[in-house]
Amino acid sequence: MTTATRSRRTETPTPRPGATATRARRIGRSGFIAALPFLAPALAAYVVFVVGPMIESVRLSFFEWSGFQGAPQEFVGLQNYVRIFTRDPVFYTALSNSIIWVVLSLIIPVGLGLVMALALNRPLFGRNAFRSLFYIPGVLAPIAIANMWRWMYNPNYGVGASLAEVFGLPWLAEIQWLGDQNLALYSIFAAFVWQIAGTNMVLFLAGLQSVSPEHVEAAKLDGAGPWQILVNVTLPALRPTTVIVVVLTIINSIKVFDLIVGMTGGGPAQQTQVLALWSYSQSFLNNEYGPGNAIATVLLIVTLIIVVPYMVWTARQEKNS
Repeated sequence: MTTATRSRRTETPTPRPGATATRARRIGRSGFIAALPFLAPALAAYVVFVVGPMIESVRLSFFEWSGFQGAPQEFVGLQNYVRIFTRDPVFYTALSNSIIWVVLSLIIPVGLGLVMALALNRPLFGRNAFRSLFYIPGVLAPIAIANMWRWMYNPNYGVGASLAEVFGLPWLAEIQWLGDQNLALYSIFAAFVWQIAGTNMVLFLAGLQSVSPEHVEAAKLDGAGPWQILVNVTLPALRPTTVIVVVLTIINSIKVFDLIVGMTGGGPAQQTQVLALWSYSQSFLNNEYGPGNAIATVLLIVTLIIVVPYMVWTARQEKNS
């Protein structure tokens, strides 16, 4: 047998155009089918407890219903939406408060979590103790945090009254942190920052482990300073973690409920209402499930408008990088 014949026989055949893509799709389908028995329980629970109630909430937004068993559900079309947008005096306050909460959440707790992560990623005495200390509020029940901070804001025996007595500042004890219409929302937000900043810190700390030490050393050898290393090496490596932190922060801030219920209940004068709490109040306290579910649907749409474009944009950034 000649050498040319042997080489022709051992030559790898060139795949047909599109054969590789077809094989990849076939492998993907077979992999999904193999994983389906393991995904089925969680998928079924998700459909029953998340997707089902979500669809039912949207459906009820087109009906008038008191919520009592046996009470008729009267189809009213878009009247509930017209009502909340034109005749509900609290809806726009709740909507603006929710938007303010989201914007502040993307600035303060995210930035604070990143700063704490950068500080506690360095060799530091008691570093693990500080990490645990900052993360503890994230595992506490929100209603417990609400009770704690409501006590701290108490004008008679709270932290403000104690500091006023120690430093001789009587005006500090006169501030109504939860009773002033202009301060109440931001006083509750301070408790939210205390609760969530530690969780963001832990996520950023996990992301910092993916920063290549070789890249950092190479940047130092090129004469880069700490700020240049942060901007050009650390933050680009943290992009996937930042996406997760931002999305979770948006979701947590849009659905904030327990803190406001436990600290003000939406007062004073409905000035701390947010969409999630107002939807609950309309449905379960005022027995108006139609407007309540219409507000919940608006909340869902607002969430999708904020989250989906951000995730699409980040996916394109990842693809182009």
